[in-house]
Amino acid sequence: MTQRYFIYLAYNGSKFCGWQIQPHDPSVQECIEDALGKLMRTPTPIVGAGRTDSGVHAQKMIAHFDYTGETPLDTTNLCRKLNIMLPKEIAIYDIVPVKPDAHARFDATARAYKYYITEKKDPFNFDFVYRHGTPLDYHAMNEAAKHLFDYEDFTSFSKLHTDVKTNNCTIMRAEWVQEGDIWVFNIKANRFLRNMVRAIVGTLLMVGRGKITAEEFCKIIESKDRGKAGTSAPGHALYLVDVEYPQEIFIENK
Repeated sequence: MTQRYFIYLAYNGSKFCGWQIQPHDPSVQECIEDALGKLMRTPTPIVGAGRTDSGVHAQKMIAHFDYTGETPLDTTNLCRKLNIMLPKEIAIYDIVPVKPDAHARFDATARAYKYYITEKKDPFNFDFVYRHGTPLDYHAMNEAAKHLFDYEDFTSFSKLHTDVKTNNCTIMRAEWVQEGDIWVFNIKANRFLRNMVRAIVGTLLMVGRGKITAEEFCKIIESKDRGKAGTSAPGHALYLVDVEYPQEIFIENK
């Protein structure tokens, strides 16, 4: 009998080409599959809740895999062994049983990201926070971000030539919040397009620099033209921080 499990994990994406397996560069998915396959003594593919770009981090990523062993899976021991085998950049937090048709990607009802920006030079966070050398107007950036709730089609913020069937998303949260010397962009939606958060941040930076107004930000969205939006913000300051699921897909309370 096959049992499906969700893996809860986090990773520092600095040394990876992203989540998804690529032909010539190390990915988070490949690294976990290799370790899991050795422990299971059989190839064990995993499916993630989404794809993070090169250099992007995850404080909370979920993936699923199937187990067909004859003996019950000791998830506590498997977590421990995976953490021993995996590099320091990847941590496994939990492994939980889910219903056979539960899907880490398609059953997710919401995902949340954070993007970190600072003006202060700090030798201890330059790999994880985007240092912007000049002051930004975060009030104007927040006023522009409010307009994200007015739209569904975010083609202007999508990587070109992707295989998705629709560029429609529902934004649930979009705001800049100050945490000490750092400003954090919090964004939550039912789904995200490839490169979408970094493109939104890059375009909001244009607002913060006084290059465009909130009205022009809206016109960029309405144009459905990636070429009119801002340059994608650097990936090293972006974090996937949460993925939400309906409770009924879990066998135990999660």
